[in-house]
Amino acid sequence: MDSLVDGNHTTVTEFILLGLTRDPVLRVILFIIILCIYLVTIAGNLCTILLIRVSTQLHHPMYFFLSHLAFVDMVFSSSVTPNMLVNFLVDKNMISYHGCVIQMCTAFLFGAVECFLLAAMAYDRFVAICNPLVYSTKMSTQVCFQLLIVAFIGGCFNASAFAITFFSLVFCGSNIVNHFFCDFAPLREIACSEDSALVLLSTFTAASILLITVIVIAISYIYILITILKMRSTEGRQKAFSTCTSHLTAVALFYGTITFIYVMPKSSYSTDQNKVISVFYMVVIPMLNPLIYSLRNNEIKGALKREIWRKVFS
Repeated sequence: MDSLVDGNHTTVTEFILLGLTRDPVLRVILFIIILCIYLVTIAGNLCTILLIRVSTQLHHPMYFFLSHLAFVDMVFSSSVTPNMLVNFLVDKNMISYHGCVIQMCTAFLFGAVECFLLAAMAYDRFVAICNPLVYSTKMSTQVCFQLLIVAFIGGCFNASAFAITFFSLVFCGSNIVNHFFCDFAPLREIACSEDSALVLLSTFTAASILLITVIVIAISYIYILITILKMRSTEGRQKAFSTCTSHLTAVALFYGTITFIYVMPKSSYSTDQNKVISVFYMVVIPMLNPLIYSLRNNEIKGALKREIWRKVFS
């Protein structure tokens, strides 16, 4: 039952997620591809967390944030991918009203936490390169935990704003969501009415998080670039650049897709394009992050070789 009669209105109690495609052959192909991506995501991020935990050489602030980024990526992807896989196997993918809000809030919570973690990692690189003499003080264990707490508080604020706005939406007609998960925009499209003030609040909260984290990242890298250009040693420049390239790649991928989905004018792209970009943003990037950091980071590659050697020959 997907609706209840309440007076003269029909209140929606379940939603139907249309998913990515209705083509049966394409659904099988996409199921296999996305299942493989999801398995690699879980395995890659778990390996990253375990490697950082067991390798004493990686017990530094940068890897502290990286281990939590790996955890966030796993949960972020898991908030939508399992349900998307189910969608490929059934004719009609139903999700309850409360299940929908939980899925949406989980995605918005950990999406915001990822923004804050990327900003914290940029600040960490700024202190390490521009103020190396005070690095141990400015990036102490206490400071790292404080930044992590701020990240999760910011994520909770973001999720709470969207949850409050979701409950203000009145669904009295169609319950068909043209997406593969309960994103706010397609839910708002099928709502009969909304509280404009609450919609503005959720939009302001999300925009503030994006703006604050982008400013922190941009300022950090401006100072990093200035410091690197002042270095006389070519080797020093290369080493400084090498510690930033992985993070910059992750930032470019994450914020690039966010820009297309939430910042670009809606008229400039179709719903199907939005779905494809959302797959990259919520499914592919969580898989790519551990690969980016493991393939481009000599310390992680070195730690992995040492741990493998120790396990094999111990």
